[in-house]
Amino acid sequence: MPLAAPDLDAAFEACRRETAEWAKTFYLGTLLLPPAKRRAIWAIYVWCRRTDELMDSPEAQSRPVAELAERLDRWEEKTRALFNGTVENDLDAVMVDTLERFPQDIQPYLDMIEGQRMDLTWTRYPRFDDLKLYCYRVAGTVGLMTQGVMGVDGAYTSAPWSDRPDTSDAAVALGIANQLTNILRDVGEDRGRGRIYLPLEDLERFGYSEDDLMAGRLNSAWCELMQFQLKRARDWFARSEAGVRWLSRDARWPVWTSLRLYRGILDAIERVDYDVFNNRAYVGKVSKLLDLPRSFVLAQAR
Repeated sequence: MPLAAPDLDAAFEACRRETAEWAKTFYLGTLLLPPAKRRAIWAIYVWCRRTDELMDSPEAQSRPVAELAERLDRWEEKTRALFNGTVENDLDAVMVDTLERFPQDIQPYLDMIEGQRMDLTWTRYPRFDDLKLYCYRVAGTVGLMTQGVMGVDGAYTSAPWSDRPDTSDAAVALGIANQLTNILRDVGEDRGRGRIYLPLEDLERFGYSEDDLMAGRLNSAWCELMQFQLKRARDWFARSEAGVRWLSRDARWPVWTSLRLYRGILDAIERVDYDVFNNRAYVGKVSKLLDLPRSFVLAQAR
């Protein structure tokens, strides 16, 4: 049964608090959206976080692979039921409400679960194509989940002869760019879990070994490797920009803000001389506030 309106409001508020706590840069962008859209984005974020926690929470790290695989299977079953309107808890309720207001396809949700399944067996990525598939599944899918919430500017669809622009490629590109940024920021943290997400073909190309990475060695090879990775991430951000102009007027500023602030993490990595083993790169509060008017100006142009 759906929750009563006051309880639904409380459930959305819980999603807001969780988004604010765990995704500060992303959360700032959501505050620029109209209320209905921001609530939907918070619900989707929390669903994605729950999916990620099945594999990456401290508790999950101590569980055997077979148990984690079973969890993912159960989560997939629950997700399929969710799309059929089944409500068992508050998160189900806000997700069903979101899907009713902003209808979307289940496939990106199932693809994200497949991305978590990759973490069951993949601790290394031989080629960038392998990593790109992972990035699509765990982050590019978020772009597909949220593009229906953001909507398309009526200026592109109001005329009878208009073709509705497809924002999917740009939405996926932004998700991939964000995930590549996460990977570069979290190299030190991931090695502590025995994981290397940087493509092994790139390590070989720049003469930087797995042992070097696990030891956190800072040398010229590491700097050159990271410069290459940062350029790749920025290229994916650039791909995503083309689709922002098609978004509805009330979504362009939030998306530009999130894009620019997240891309700023790459600049922060450069400021610590690529030492992501001993530093966490982030965009400071002052920088975030100063960027808001710049993103607003960009958002006015189609």
